[in-house]
Amino acid sequence: MAKPIVALVGRPNVGKSALFNRLVGARLSIVDETPGTTRDRLYADAEWAGVTFTVVDTGGIEFGAEDGWLVPGGDVSPLSVASPQYIRQIRAQAQVAIDEADVIVFLVDAQDGLTAADEEVSQILRRTRKPVLVTANKADNARLRQHALEFYALGLGEVYPISALHGTGTGD
Repeated sequence: MAKPIVALVGRPNVGKSALFNRLVGARLSIVDETPGTTRDRLYADAEWAGVTFTVVDTGGIEFGAEDGWLVPGGDVSPLSVASPQYIRQIRAQAQVAIDEADVIVFLVDAQDGLTAADEEVSQILRRTRKPVLVTANKADNARLRQHALEFYALGLGEVYPISALHGTGTGD
């Protein structure tokens, strides 16, 4: 029997790579505050509660001018992380991970709160009809864990507040 595939998806800088590293128990994915650091899919095996699975790190899903969103910086080079081509390529890589996943972990940022981009990503995930775990990362204290409750508005079910950096709520 093939190992289940768990895709980590969300907008940029919500902590997908930090959670990936936490789950696989090694620093395999680069963690940086610069949006666009993760571009391609990264796969590794992990084990949790006696179950081995493949976890997939993805780049942050963004929406460009072609989606009715404004891209910061206006006219940009095609090689820039803000270019429509770059945004489309990262989103296509994330979509491959979504398509092949058995379960999707939708990471959101408890510090930033619910954003329009989170709502857009949730619409993409809702159409998959796959199990989605809404995971509010950066919930490093009681106030932020309480703040994570606003993500119930996405209508995707239970919200799991975690801190990928500190391991809180991740099963560590």
